Amino acid sequence: MILGMSTASFTLFHVILSLIGIGSGLVVAGGMLAAKRLDGWTALFLATTVLTSVTGFLFHSAHFGPPHVIGLLSLLLLVLAILARYSYHMAGSWRWVYVATAMLSLYFNVFVGVVQAFQKLPLLQPLAPTGTEPPFAIAQGLVLVAFAVLTVFALKRFYPARDVAVSVKIS
Repeated sequence: MILGMSTASFTLFHVILSLIGIGSGLVVAGGMLAAKRLDGWTALFLATTVLTSVTGFLFHSAHFGPPHVIGLLSLLLLVLAILARYSYHMAGSWRWVYVATAMLSLYFNVFVGVVQAFQKLPLLQPLAPTGTEPPFAIAQGLVLVAFAVLTVFALKRFYPARDVAVSVKIS
């Protein structure tokens, strides 16, 4: 039992949070590419991604390992993203801090999703039973390159002050 739920129910809850975090994060990333703030989607992304990392620590584990390191890094990045977004309103250098930390947090969530997919999905598991085979490495490499490119473009295009200024002018 974890938080009053069976391990299976808690796992499903954790996976649903993760999928919502990934989906809303991709919407937020698309918004960044289009220079749109998407405040509601951003709040959903940040909240579900924080909850995904926090709930990950509640699973029973005999020792501290790579999932815990990813979880801690993700939470650190999310704290910076939340501060940059809500406390510093992405002013000045806080804009790139927000973009970089939000995108890295999303990348970590997707990275873990790929790991879990290769471990749990019957279609992918035989392709990389130990997680060291070429199909797994290629998948993770493609995810890394995609997020590197996405982050660079988001850094170049997302200027929330311009978005607000344009919406104020039009109104």
